[in-house]
Amino acid sequence: MAAQAKPGFDATAFLANAGLGRRIVQLEPKETFYSQGDPADSIFYLQKGRAKITVVSKTGKEATIAILSAGDFVGEGALVAVPGQRLSTATAIVVCTALKISREEMIRVMHEERELSDLFLKFLLDRSMRIQADLVDQLFNSSEKRLARILLLMAEFGQPGEPEPLIPKISQETLAEMIGTTRSRVSFFMNRFRQLGFVEYDGRIRVHKSLLNVILHDQLPDDDVERPAISAIPAE
Repeated sequence: MAAQAKPGFDATAFLANAGLGRRIVQLEPKETFYSQGDPADSIFYLQKGRAKITVVSKTGKEATIAILSAGDFVGEGALVAVPGQRLSTATAIVVCTALKISREEMIRVMHEERELSDLFLKFLLDRSMRIQADLVDQLFNSSEKRLARILLLMAEFGQPGEPEPLIPKISQETLAEMIGTTRSRVSFFMNRFRQLGFVEYDGRIRVHKSLLNVILHDQLPDDDVERPAISAIPAE
């Protein structure tokens, strides 16, 4: 009697379902996946929703360093050779569904299943390229162009599939932290984008594809975009 063939591993199914060493978790907006200083004993796969990664300095200053969306891993630093503490905090921006995988189970399956290792490696390479792009953006682009780029990334223009022009609710303070400027400048630039027809917002921001012109073609009416007029800054 012929031996039965071992069923093939399906990385998509592994990341979609609970099982040995993994469970589905639901998070409400502002609920944390983990906090800075917690034991790094698990990794999350974000199935649905948006999350942000923040760090807090010794003086208590908080900075947002990344915005994550469905298909991203959260807390991948837990897989380093020597487990330690979380170096950042991951917080849900909107309602999130994620698969929480124990560090030991993730390492075991990655060693045994090439499909998952390849998928995780691609994620790490994409994340590395994004960090490099963020650094170039911070060094060479104006605050206005950095804001335009963040809004486009959050709307996922340029990503596979249909973009989501209505981005998750995010404060001007958080946007200011991400691009390295002040809230008043973000407020000024947002009103400028709205006047130019690049965005709409009333509680949530709707991004139009025409905002790409700011990044690709520098299509702005003035070159001096770094110095907002005080009278133009809204009170919101």
